[in-house]
Amino acid sequence: MAGNNDRKESGRARVLGSASAGVCEIAVFHPIDTITKRMMSNQTPITTVSKFNQVIFKEQYRAPIMKRVLSLYPGLGYAACYKILQRVYKYGGQPFVKEYLTRNYRDDFESLFGPHTGKAMISATAGSIIGMGEVVLLPLDVMKIKSQTNPEAFKGRGFFTIMKEEGIRNLYKGWGWTMARNLPGSFALFGGNTFAKEYIFHLKDHSSATLAQNFGASICGACASLVISAPLDVIKTRIQNKNFDSKETGVTIVKDMFKNEGITSFFKGLTPKLLTTGPKLVFSFAMAQTLIPAFDNALSKKPKND
Repeated sequence: MAGNNDRKESGRARVLGSASAGVCEIAVFHPIDTITKRMMSNQTPITTVSKFNQVIFKEQYRAPIMKRVLSLYPGLGYAACYKILQRVYKYGGQPFVKEYLTRNYRDDFESLFGPHTGKAMISATAGSIIGMGEVVLLPLDVMKIKSQTNPEAFKGRGFFTIMKEEGIRNLYKGWGWTMARNLPGSFALFGGNTFAKEYIFHLKDHSSATLAQNFGASICGACASLVISAPLDVIKTRIQNKNFDSKETGVTIVKDMFKNEGITSFFKGLTPKLLTTGPKLVFSFAMAQTLIPAFDNALSKKPKND
């Protein structure tokens, strides 16, 4: 039986490291995320540069360049709250679930998959469990996506006003599709990352990975995650970008997509997503894996006596 040599970081380090990664991600990638969401929500062919600008910049597509750039920063408050909480929950929480599975089910995984693949499967399973639980943050995600793709739905209302007027049920629209997307997506993200550290970098202690190794492993996990979850992500986005009073269900959206746009519509936005969301996910995941051990080392150092 292979031992588990990974160092266990403190809870404080996991929270601080993953939160810092979320802050860095928001600072760099929010405009790119807006572009991706607007392309995924678009249901008409893009045949000209003018049409592309209308999809990306909405009503500001003819405005001066600075106004167009600023139009890519809607919902920044919702995005910051959602992204930081999401990264703390996901990157900080997955190691706890992984440790629980390792402590109680390591022999079962290793007997089925072998020591190295078994370790990757434990990490992937922990990722899928934590990914499904991410649905609790869905209202903030809904607000972020609507502010990016359908700002008319807000009509000058704040978060608590919308919560009161629309009800919790509307803010959890698409929760089933979100869980369905997160399960394989998080499985591939964490599993691919651990697989790379085991088989490509041959690391015994994954916490000892260098920044370059964390980026390399994160690329493997992120690409696998985005490709596998792409169809469900398109459906989820289209559910969430509707007006709050829309009664259109995910099944209706799927039928209409097959009928009007064809099967390729389920992968709309995948190329820009790989080119934009891919680096964002790689960046935040690699930063979290690098910062968590760094915070743990800093917090565990005892102050020297004078």
